[in-house]
Amino acid sequence: MNPLIMPALIVFLVFIGILVLTWAVPVRLWIEAIFSGVRLGLGSLVGMRLRKVSPPAVVRPLIASTKAGLPLDVSHLEAHYLAGGSVDRVVRALISADKATIDLPFQQAAAIDLAGRDVFEAVQVSVNPKVVQTPRVAAMAKDGIQLIAVARVTVRANINRLVGGAGEETILARVGEGIVSTIGSADTHKSVLENPDVISKTVLQKGLDSGTAFEILSIDIADVDVGKNIGAELQTDQAEADKRVAQARAEERRAMAMAKEQEMKARVEEMRAEVIAAEAQIPLAMADAFRTGNMGIMDYARYRNIESDTHMRRAIAEGEPDQQAPTS
Repeated sequence: MNPLIMPALIVFLVFIGILVLTWAVPVRLWIEAIFSGVRLGLGSLVGMRLRKVSPPAVVRPLIASTKAGLPLDVSHLEAHYLAGGSVDRVVRALISADKATIDLPFQQAAAIDLAGRDVFEAVQVSVNPKVVQTPRVAAMAKDGIQLIAVARVTVRANINRLVGGAGEETILARVGEGIVSTIGSADTHKSVLENPDVISKTVLQKGLDSGTAFEILSIDIADVDVGKNIGAELQTDQAEADKRVAQARAEERRAMAMAKEQEMKARVEEMRAEVIAAEAQIPLAMADAFRTGNMGIMDYARYRNIESDTHMRRAIAEGEPDQQAPTS
């Protein structure tokens, strides 16, 4: 082996060893903790590395809590880190709750964080309530006039119900339902426009924050607009539907009448054809009567006179000019 390669290899291995040692033993972080009043040995930091825990993610929040006068157990912070929680967010929430004199144990804060909620934001909302605005809620009063209302809801986080409690969407949905119910029970839309605070009072009395992670402090009606005349539109649609039904029934009766008329005409034509056929048999019957001797010449003459008289009477009744009836 080349004698120049051996020293270079030793220097390289020493450099790699220093890097590994610096990574495994965060001396700088240990010194920072010592000077901040956190009693933590190098062995604990090395153990964090071996347990796949990031020392800065645990030690720096521990330093912040110690400086804030809130001592915490490093093993609890490590366990929360390994469970997938945010140690920094939990510690900041604990410090904020302690300054605001809110009773928030570490286990409860860790449970809230692991449940997927921002525990630090929850503490902030508990200290400083926030305002959420409902979407435009449309409802119809008893007189058929539509009203569109917008409400602003002031809520405060309830720390004890953050785990398992419903969120803001449930609050807004319940408030919207209360607005629809209150407007729908009003006799006229004018009474709602004159006293919009009736909506907020009625909604507040229903206890809409039950089972949620928030406490409703107030409900203020921000805006009420008049919408469509739903009652008139419904009546118009009903009248149009009734008219179409009546037209359909009238058309049905007209079709039945036309069918009856055609049937009667066909019956008349049939009877007329029968009469013509019967009249065609008269000359044959007379000829047969002459041959058999049942009818004489005088009988035929009387028949012709009666026929002429009948023709004359018919012409007079129909307004035709008088015609000379043939005589025998």
